[in-house]
Amino acid sequence: MSLSESPSGTAPSRHSVLGSDDVARALRRMAHEIVERNHGSGDLVVVGVQRGGAPIATRLAAHLGEILAQPIEHVDLDVSFYRDDIGASPLRDAAPTTLSSDVSGRVVVLVDDVLFTGRTVRAALNALLTFGRPSAVHLAVLVDRGHRELPLRADYVGKNLPTSREERVVATLDGVWIERLP
Repeated sequence: MSLSESPSGTAPSRHSVLGSDDVARALRRMAHEIVERNHGSGDLVVVGVQRGGAPIATRLAAHLGEILAQPIEHVDLDVSFYRDDIGASPLRDAAPTTLSSDVSGRVVVLVDDVLFTGRTVRAALNALLTFGRPSAVHLAVLVDRGHRELPLRADYVGKNLPTSREERVVATLDGVWIERLP
């Protein structure tokens, strides 16, 4: 199924919220907020949640590297096997986890594209803890759309975007769209 089709096969109506320049500005702002909160780079590692968070984490780490004039480690984390709905929905193709080192004592900036119910973040935290005990975990999301089912909030948000449950948010480096499902 493509992003332009709904499960029923009909095209959803799509409304653009942010363009690629807006996304770039939001990520640069978030990078500055991360540097300010952490008083420099310290021992940061940027961890992108596979699939949607991975490219955003890569770009965020690049912005951090530019601000701090040093490379910032960024890795990807597949949370498929840590989801609480693994038996209720088909398992998507696994995406590679590039996180292979111990994160103990490090500040982890966990990055995802859209924060919705919080269940993907919960799965990411469970997966992350198999790699050690970080000194802190901060959550950065490009879009926070509300509707939380778990007591979670993002530390860094590109755009707060109130939505209904009948809508889907698509957030990429190319832009952010709201799709109204038929």
